[in-house]
Amino acid sequence: MYCAAAFAPKLAIMWATARQNKMFSRTLSIIGIVIIGLYSSAARVSAASCVWKVTTRDGHALYLGGSFHALRPSDYPLPPQYNRAFDASSRLVFEDDPHTAKAAFADLMKAGQYPKGDSLKNHVDPRTYDYVRRFFGLRGVPESKFAKYRPWMIDILLSAPPPEYYQLGIERFLLGRANKSNKSVSGLESNREHNNVFVGLNDKQAETLLLTLFINAGRESGHSFNIFQAWKRGDAEVLARTTRDSFRDFPFMADRLLDQRNKNWVPKIENYLQTGQVYFVVVGAAHMGGENGLLSLLRAHGYDIQQL
Repeated sequence: MYCAAAFAPKLAIMWATARQNKMFSRTLSIIGIVIIGLYSSAARVSAASCVWKVTTRDGHALYLGGSFHALRPSDYPLPPQYNRAFDASSRLVFEDDPHTAKAAFADLMKAGQYPKGDSLKNHVDPRTYDYVRRFFGLRGVPESKFAKYRPWMIDILLSAPPPEYYQLGIERFLLGRANKSNKSVSGLESNREHNNVFVGLNDKQAETLLLTLFINAGRESGHSFNIFQAWKRGDAEVLARTTRDSFRDFPFMADRLLDQRNKNWVPKIENYLQTGQVYFVVVGAAHMGGENGLLSLLRAHGYDIQQL
């Protein structure tokens, strides 16, 4: 499974933009099926959820929520633990601040396009460029439309969930509740930090990321494992392992997308625990599990973790 979930808010906007401009409208049929297919045939599971309570030795607490950024109407209602954590909290925190999402999107789009006179052809191996050219050509997308984008931006455009799914994602649901109750909402990362996961890639890394997407799409054409079911039952380890496995050919990106960010977030989460306010921190569910996941890192710092 390829994981672009951490960037779902921006990805959904870009998907909608691409469709409106008819840039990649026929390009999504193969890779889109792989991504979207993970949301199909989801069974209701009554067990623990991807919500945890983190408590300090002196009794301060906050809640961690593992998010699925894109859902369908049939996936509602959410597990009740999300509303319980929201109701028990005074502040809500996402990966990035929704109040600055438009500015962040504009910055990302600008960074994702080559300057006038430059193109993808000058930055990737000729064999990669020929493959991408043929891929888009078979779907009626002219070279002038895709060649202006950096490899990581093409990766983003092809990986984005449909906007109608994102509109039903957990962040959007909780943001709606927060707006109605005037609850404070902020982000763990600045716009620059959030975007830099992709913007900071050099040419070779960006090319490898795009090739990884195509490789995974080929591997998963007959894939039946449903990560949504793992999320519904609160299986953080499976989610982290599956996401990391999608980068087995490019482990650098798993470290960049998950591990480095988790380590950067832990001090901020610890600060939240000392404020006297109760925070509900909601990030992609793949950030929770694994030896470098938020749950393990916080346990190692001596905090009690209780799954709801």
